[in-house]
Amino acid sequence: MYANLLVEDRDAVRILTINRPEVLNALNRDLLAELKDAVERFSADEEVAVMVITGAGDKAFIAGADIGAQHLLNPEEGRQWGLLGHAVLRLIETAEKPVIAAINGFALGGGCELAMACDIRLASEKARLGQPEVTLGITPGYGGTQRLPRLVGEGKAKQLIFTGAMIPAAEAYRIGLVDEVYPHDELMDLALKMAATIAANAPVAVRYAKAQIERGLQTDIESAIAIEAGLFGLCFATEDQKEGMGAFLEKRKAVFRGR
Repeated sequence: MYANLLVEDRDAVRILTINRPEVLNALNRDLLAELKDAVERFSADEEVAVMVITGAGDKAFIAGADIGAQHLLNPEEGRQWGLLGHAVLRLIETAEKPVIAAINGFALGGGCELAMACDIRLASEKARLGQPEVTLGITPGYGGTQRLPRLVGEGKAKQLIFTGAMIPAAEAYRIGLVDEVYPHDELMDLALKMAATIAANAPVAVRYAKAQIERGLQTDIESAIAIEAGLFGLCFATEDQKEGMGAFLEKRKAVFRGR
């Protein structure tokens, strides 16, 4: 179906693998177009509850955006290249359903930015992350200057971006850039286990919870509380709420249907 992506479904979990291992899964225009289509299909597929994004091969999640594709761009072409990446990453970030990054190696530049657009970041102990754009004469262009400070704080983000430093998974975990670090050979199994746990919960409630967090973080606390209260109330219009609470009271396992 795709030239640069592999797609596999395991029950309600979709695995999306960036498949350009010969160039460490670097992002180019064709790959971004395919990624946009894949995320849109994920969002529309009612049979899939969670997506895990990882990289092909044993070295890289995504080593960055393709330098050859950027080398001779003029300012307007550079702006458009950045906007293309922004659009795709925002699709990931604003997808109603959870997206997990399983970072199996280098996540640099656009690769780190893509990981930051995901809801949860799980890293192999071999992973290396960073925003090295200033070493190439450019700035982060796919949201790195905006998402990194929100995750690790302004000072640490400036340090990483200004120095272009590449940090190991343990340091990324310490500063809050990744959420868990796993043994390399166990990364995908544990990522899929987490994804399956999420997928087993009430799908509408999970989507509403993501919306509450994402929308609430962009506003003041009073507005955020109002967002939470509204979506919390809407949960009581779902069959899943009746099933979940009924199952609890009846001491049985709930069977959610996403309605």
